[in-house]
Amino acid sequence: MSKEIEIQIPSVGESITEVFIGEWYIAEGDYVAADGNVVGLETDKATFDVPAPVGGVVSRVLKEAGDTAEIGEVVGYLTETAKPAPDSPNADTPSESTQRIMPAAERLIEANDIPSNTVQGSGPGGRVLKEDVSRHLSGGPADGGARETKTVKLSPIRKTIAARLVSAQQNAALLTTFNEIDMSQVKQLRSSYRDAFENKYSLKLGFMSFFVKASVAALQEFPQINAQMAGNSITYHNYCDIGIAIGGGKGLVVPILRNAENMSFADIEHTITDLSIRAQKNQIGLDELEGGTFTITNGGVYGSLLSTPIVNPPQSGVLGMHGIVDRPVAINGEVVIRPMMYVALTYDHRLIDGREAVSFLKRVKELIEDPTRLVLEV
Repeated sequence: MSKEIEIQIPSVGESITEVFIGEWYIAEGDYVAADGNVVGLETDKATFDVPAPVGGVVSRVLKEAGDTAEIGEVVGYLTETAKPAPDSPNADTPSESTQRIMPAAERLIEANDIPSNTVQGSGPGGRVLKEDVSRHLSGGPADGGARETKTVKLSPIRKTIAARLVSAQQNAALLTTFNEIDMSQVKQLRSSYRDAFENKYSLKLGFMSFFVKASVAALQEFPQINAQMAGNSITYHNYCDIGIAIGGGKGLVVPILRNAENMSFADIEHTITDLSIRAQKNQIGLDELEGGTFTITNGGVYGSLLSTPIVNPPQSGVLGMHGIVDRPVAINGEVVIRPMMYVALTYDHRLIDGREAVSFLKRVKELIEDPTRLVLEV
């Protein structure tokens, strides 16, 4: 008889004692290959996946999505076995005939003594969810259309984001200043050297690296924006650890580019590309999210034209990039069409005066509109 292997919550950080069960990727009775992800975990800072130690079938699930679990706690069991043949009921094939029922749904089915094959699944691969059983018991949607609600627990990441944003609004004197940037020169530069850059570094040359370089140069000129206030003291940094806001698989994360002042364009693009890929797979480590002296966020990738970003405490400033739109502008007395981007700097007015904030944003504008300055450092 095959022995059941425990699926335990691994240690995910020195200060973390409890995690949130985000999602079971493998349902009870399903096969998972060795090192395949079984369940996703969330903390207040990051998300993690628990891989299968061996190939086998998930025999029992003890903790459901939305539950909390302590480090080292057993949340399920795996029975080691060879991968099922393609025509096996447990085989993961598109034409499977066996209905997959999630644990919570199965308990509700048993409690109400209803045939499982009468419940239509709406989950991935046709899996039957608890909501499907509840819908079945209520007789389905009325003729006037479905009127459903769903209540889920707030994840640790969302709790932390909410708390930090509220804290930033309540504990700092936030103010936002705006400017607009003519992106013509950067677009032309990217177009001229795109192929050469990609051939040499196997990377695409994006806009973010220009803004990181410009921000670093401006931060070095206006160190207050790279500083942090704590009580009655101000801490200045002689380095620039730039946080880059990235949309991850479980939400927004802000990994840090350490010592960005020493990074080349290729270094920045390589690091951002790597972080973006791993963020989608929920593979960003806690150490990559901690710290940071300044943040850059790009709402333009989602279509934002203008916004007021919120400072990420205890930082004192955040730069918001937005969409590039062809607009008529007046240049040398003539109206011409140029690719323009609105930019915003939100800053803590307690330690940053308006003069420094406006000058910082103006400096970023100058460097982006004449990117050769970034190379010559003038």
